[in-house]
Amino acid sequence: MQYDSLAEVPYDYAAVAPAGATLFTAGACPLDDEGRVVGGADHRAQAERAVENLLTVLHVHHAGPEHLVKTTVYVVGDRQDLVAVWDVVAARLAPCRPPSTLLGVAMLGYQGQLVEIDGIAALPELR
Repeated sequence: MQYDSLAEVPYDYAAVAPAGATLFTAGACPLDDEGRVVGGADHRAQAERAVENLLTVLHVHHAGPEHLVKTTVYVVGDRQDLVAVWDVVAARLAPCRPPSTLLGVAMLGYQGQLVEIDGIAALPELR
């Protein structure tokens, strides 16, 4: 497949993880430090917190958004809500643009949860 023949999109189609450790995250939820869903019915607010929680997990493993090789973003809502969440995710991960899948789903695990983001990262070599 020739990538230059594909339509311009706001993400990269593929990433190659270098040899070494790969981190697979569980879905980052819009939870506060006490395990409560934050943001109410605000998709953007929930997306902000979910990304923050994903970045925290990466940081614990000495990684950042530049180490992500794939994300999956789950959104309860309509197409407009998906776009709103994607705008937050893309802005928070910028300038990094890992290949991503954006999905509309019927429900997520926590009462009132509208957003969840999981990621795969190639961990940097620690010295």
